[in-house]
Amino acid sequence: MPTPLPSPDEALRRPPDADEVVLLGRGVLTAISPAGGRTELQDLLTEAMFEAMTGHRIDLSGAPIDAEAFAAGLARRDEAFRTRILQVMLLGALVLRPLPEDVVDQVGRFARALSVDDGMLGVARRFAAGDLGLAAFDFERNGYTADWASERASALHTSQELASAWDLSVADADLAARWRALEDLPAGTLGRAITEFYRARGFAYPGTPGSAPPLLAQHDWVHVVADYGTKVESELEVFAFVARANDDPRAFSLLAMVVSLFETGYLRAGAGLFEAFPGQLSRQGVAVRLADAMRRGALCEGSIDFLGLDWFELADLPVEEVRARFGVVPKSEAALAAGSVGPWEAGGISEYQDAAGRAAAERDGRPYEAFGASVG
Repeated sequence: MPTPLPSPDEALRRPPDADEVVLLGRGVLTAISPAGGRTELQDLLTEAMFEAMTGHRIDLSGAPIDAEAFAAGLARRDEAFRTRILQVMLLGALVLRPLPEDVVDQVGRFARALSVDDGMLGVARRFAAGDLGLAAFDFERNGYTADWASERASALHTSQELASAWDLSVADADLAARWRALEDLPAGTLGRAITEFYRARGFAYPGTPGSAPPLLAQHDWVHVVADYGTKVESELEVFAFVARANDDPRAFSLLAMVVSLFETGYLRAGAGLFEAFPGQLSRQGVAVRLADAMRRGALCEGSIDFLGLDWFELADLPVEEVRARFGVVPKSEAALAAGSVGPWEAGGISEYQDAAGRAAAERDGRPYEAFGASVG
């Protein structure tokens, strides 16, 4: 029997205490457990997320709990809270390859008992059934870009309407000129930092051949503002940060997408540019880094759609002022110890990007400058 959602007056809005975290951990771990037992990554990721988001540790050996009893324990929690818990379950399921159908069924039972749903539950069902092509379609139909319309593209400043969210725009002189103009901004401003970020890595400005889709280019500003490098494991951090900063639950699909690209490889490609590179979340320390990125996103002030911002309106501000405007908090000591780096540090750039940046500098007839970044 599903537990109904509480009225606004009845809803419990305080952060979960240690006792409630025990309950939450039992429910999540029960929902994501395959018949043969959980994987090491499932435990590492779940433990890291709860500690980062609540400050409390879960008991990995806690007794299982059925969906109805779990939902009854959250009777005073509202739809947003319950949906976030469902997404924690989904994330713990989506790192499994193969993804057993019984795990998806378990998560589905918990969702029904909680009286909530999420579009990525359908994606998980596709993965479990081996329908990977249909799963890729479901990301577009049920996720962040489900309601894509031309008015959402205004912040991208493309000269022509994009037919779909991740479309390329590689012959847009006005758009390219807007990006190049950022080079004239003073040192220390966000816009100038973005041009340095691009030049160090040999990235092409949107509107020019070889550039990323304009919507995907939006996340490059986040690399700078949130202080994340550009190796693949840092992409997991950026999209965890972006997904959690946005109160729209569909933003979770962005994190589910990069996990499906960069951990399991269920998706062969995504966001109009990314290609599968499995096993990155399983690398030592990356689960802790992802969890901290979620914490930092959650602590941003208000609900922020970082991919929907008109970044050019902020480009002439100092980077630190932009961080303060959004309430971006520092990384945790645990994330730093686990290897989280910024774009201007050792380890903040890949070998491929370093080589591309050097080649671009040679073509342009200028000295190569990495602005502090190195392969590490």
